[in-house]
Order: sequence, then C-alpha cells, then structure tokens
Amino acid sequence: MTTVLIVDDQALQRLGFSMLLEQHADLTLIGEATHGAEAVRMAAELKPDVVLMDVRMPGMDGIEATRRIIESGGRSRILVLTTFDLDEYAYDALRAGASGFLLKDAMPDELVAGIRAVAAGDAVISPGLTRKLIDAFSSRLPGHTPEQQRQLARLTNREREVLTAIATGWSNTEIAERFSLAESTVKSHVSSILTKIGVRDRVQAVIFAYDTGLVRPA
Repeated sequence: MTTVLIVDDQALQRLGFSMLLEQHADLTLIGEATHGAEAVRMAAELKPDVVLMDVRMPGMDGIEATRRIIESGGRSRILVLTTFDLDEYAYDALRAGASGFLLKDAMPDELVAGIRAVAAGDAVISPGLTRKLIDAFSSRLPGHTPEQQRQLARLTNREREVLTAIATGWSNTEIAERFSLAESTVKSHVSSILTKIGVRDRVQAVIFAYDTGLVRPA
C-alpha cells in the first residue's frame, strides 16, 4: 500500500487527484494540504510514501516545502506537478530533492505510474525532459563542492561510465546494450552509484553529474 499526500491550493485539482487515487486499491490518500507550510507539517505527522507537490502556491511554495521535507530526513518522496513544461520552478524543486516531475495534464495512468515509481525509489522524468531541464538552466549550476569531488572519486571506471550514460538520458536497457551487460548488473551499478554519491534517485544523480563536470550541457 502506497500512502499519498496531495498538496495543491486549488480545491478542484485536489478533488480530481483524490478521485483518481480512489480507483486504485494500492494507493491511499492520507491527507490534503493547501499550501507549503501545511504540507511540511502534514508530511512530518503523516509520513506519506509520496507527496504530490504543486509548485506555485500562496505563502510557502512547493519548492521550499520540498526542500524542508527532504531536509527533515523523512522517508517521503516528492513528485512535483506543474502546469508549465520546463518551468524553472520545477527545476528548482528537483534540485531541492524532488524525485520526479510531471505536468498536470499528464494522462491519469501516467500519474499513477509516476506515484508507484517514486514510491519504489525510482525517478519520474523522461530522459529527454531531464536533458532539457538541465540544459535550459545550466548557467545556474553551481560548481562542485570538495565533498562531491570525493564522492565522484569513489566510483569505479565502470560506474563513471554508467553515471555518464544516466546523465545523458539512457535507460537501463540502453546502458546494458551499450556496455554488453545484463540489465540486472546495470541496476546493481546504479544502486552502488547512488549510495556512493549520496543521492536518492536518478534525477539527483543527473544533477550531480552536471555539478561535478562529469557531463556538460550540449
């Protein structure tokens, strides 16, 4: 069972999401928040598996709420929803620690699949959109920190290759074919990479790869 907290200032939007969740026995709505501060409080109290986070809200927005929820050290994962493709606010939310990014006009099955994927520890952004997000705001990428450089140094040559491929937008299947590896081996490499560089998912791994200069915007 995956528990979900909906965060959106529009009542009609919250109703639509809740009706969608009710159609799936493995998804349970445990709360609704109307702004960021309320989302932070409810996430701490209810400890949802997934938070569906709107970006633009009065008061504390979804970016700051995402940052605070992630920094609290809880297990909740954030799936950001926004009206605008390549909205810079969505990029900021990903940097704040969100595990995924979907448009609000996504098909219902896409949203449900996204919730399940994020709950399972995967990231929810298409490879092409990941590249576009990073490239569009590459001028805002900060330089790498000494700790990031130490984390990068922990990777084996193969893990660096796999991380580069992830940041380029390749799927596990494509990586397996490129390096003549079993897909299960690729998954093991990905898991090891995330642990060594200290990030939660593939989206954060992509940002790490750009921050450290392992991959540069085209």
